[in-house]
Amino acid sequence: MLPQEVIRRKRDGHELSDEEIAFIVRGIHDGGLSEGQVAAFAMTVFFRGMTVPERVALTLGLARSGIMLDWRDLDLPGPVLDKHSSGGVGDKVSLMLAPIVAACGAFVPMISGRGLGHTGGTLDKLSAISGYETQPDIDTFRKVVREVGCAVIGQTDDLAPADRRLYATRDISGSVESIPLLVSSILSKKVAEGLDGLAMDVKCGSGAFCDTEEMARDLARSLVDVANRAGLPTVALITDMDRVLGREVGNALEVAETVAYLTGDGVREPRLHEVTMALAGEMLVLGKLAADVGEGRAKAESVLADGRAAETFARMVSALGGPDDFLEHSARYLGHAPVVKACTAERSGHVAGMDARQVGIAVVALGGGRRHADDAIDTSVGLTGFVDVGRQIRSGEPLCLVHAASEADADEAIALIRRAVRIEEEAPAQTPAILERVAL
Repeated sequence: MLPQEVIRRKRDGHELSDEEIAFIVRGIHDGGLSEGQVAAFAMTVFFRGMTVPERVALTLGLARSGIMLDWRDLDLPGPVLDKHSSGGVGDKVSLMLAPIVAACGAFVPMISGRGLGHTGGTLDKLSAISGYETQPDIDTFRKVVREVGCAVIGQTDDLAPADRRLYATRDISGSVESIPLLVSSILSKKVAEGLDGLAMDVKCGSGAFCDTEEMARDLARSLVDVANRAGLPTVALITDMDRVLGREVGNALEVAETVAYLTGDGVREPRLHEVTMALAGEMLVLGKLAADVGEGRAKAESVLADGRAAETFARMVSALGGPDDFLEHSARYLGHAPVVKACTAERSGHVAGMDARQVGIAVVALGGGRRHADDAIDTSVGLTGFVDVGRQIRSGEPLCLVHAASEADADEAIALIRRAVRIEEEAPAQTPAILERVAL
């Protein structure tokens, strides 16, 4: 086969065979395809799309380009489960969910990514914990999963390496937004994890990759269809991302919110709690640890209430190189920004809505995200006490507190946040945190 002939067939609208897709993936992995040919393939898929069988073949091909984890030799006494989010602002659900589900009897080998654009990454949040090893070797990863029940780490060089090259090319060729390529990229790593079940959190709204429910539904349906056909039982929830999730945005600040959530030190933000419990319930059903979602949620609430989830989180942090007393003294091990300044409302009224993307961009401007792929991140900066939609507020009251490296940085973020938050006379209608469930 010639790469240009396969690309030509897709360009002309033909469905590629499993053999043709396997040939393309091999070329991506071993260098048989040039950068121009990889980019041409990505752009052709962007414009022509892919059928479900093509998406399955691409997913499996990318997964098999590296190691395929197999947990059977460990004789784990429970199912191997994971969750993936399409990314949002203030989304620290993975940090809470992994220890909750593990404390319920599952094993959670969660491989997460860095922040992309205005959305925060689970890996960057964990990097805020002093000593935490985000990229251990595979043997250490497996050992921690077996002994603790969960390990949240970054993608290793051994997992789906062909996807890494394809993604890098998509990033510079304007084809990141292709749903077939996005689905295959996400699921290739999850298939390679050797899971028994996967829960997908597809964000929808101004702070999400999918800014409309139609697009979110298309992505969720494709993820569920492709994953299940690839042999990975999967359910997706479409969740609201038209506002900040939780009260804090920024790496160390979200870890602190996670600790407070798990230990019960303060009131759990209701929408954050709803999303976390809904996903926990789905995961426990997928793993046959609960008969239905209601029973799964009840089990998740129980391990929160009795401290087992918090203890599991503490053990995971310690096992991956973090402090042994992180749960008790987390403030000691998380960075603190030198400037804390209130972003106040300029008029009275009700918080009618917000552009969550602009809030995320404000955190990037503070240094809490990347403008370029190789940028260093200041994990201490961000926003706390973010006002929720629907709240009545008076002029001069804080919309949030800005944690910054300098007064100038704080003032820049304040200007962005004030433009992002809409204040009107009338209270808005409330949007549920869970918009839709998508399953086979």
